[in-house]
Amino acid sequence: MERSSATPGGRTRREATRQKLYEAAVTLIAEQGFSATTVDEIAERAGVAKGTVYYNFASKSVLFEELLRHGVGLLTASLKEAAERTAWEGGSRVDALDAMVRTGLVFIDRYPSFTQLYVAELWRTNRAWQSTLMVVRQEAVAVVEGVLREGVANGEFSEELDVPLTAAALVGMVLVAALDWKSFQPERSLDDVHAALSRLLQGRVSGRP
Repeated sequence: MERSSATPGGRTRREATRQKLYEAAVTLIAEQGFSATTVDEIAERAGVAKGTVYYNFASKSVLFEELLRHGVGLLTASLKEAAERTAWEGGSRVDALDAMVRTGLVFIDRYPSFTQLYVAELWRTNRAWQSTLMVVRQEAVAVVEGVLREGVANGEFSEELDVPLTAAALVGMVLVAALDWKSFQPERSLDDVHAALSRLLQGRVSGRP
């Protein structure tokens, strides 16, 4: 079995192996679906022995559940960093939301296969990892909720704002717009897509000052 030993990059050997397995699994499952993807294929794509998969994950389902947790965790951390950076720079809560919109687009641009899987799984109700998916989804949405609540508290946003629904709508807007961008309008740049969503966010679609 593998031992956990430090690599020059500061990660452990096991963490590096798990990352390779995540990348292999997300690519294969995006290509052919969860049921059709075998552990042998994941191991082959990752360049490791089949036993290595089971050493790191008890089963294919556990691997996929941890993949979802890992991916959404990366997104959540990126959203938090964007909000905190904006606050440190003295920006408004709208600026923080705008920064998070861009961060979400950057994440989806970097991990399109994971995003497709994540969105697809949100619509399923018969998966063993459904409860985990709901938890990690709420962790990401909660970051947006936090900024909205701060905006309500300081008078930047209306007290009538439905914070949970608005936060979910903003996250959904980024996901759907980004998937449409990747699938049907790939010629657009990230800056172009961000500019369009930024105008929506800041209420500048009417053409009025």
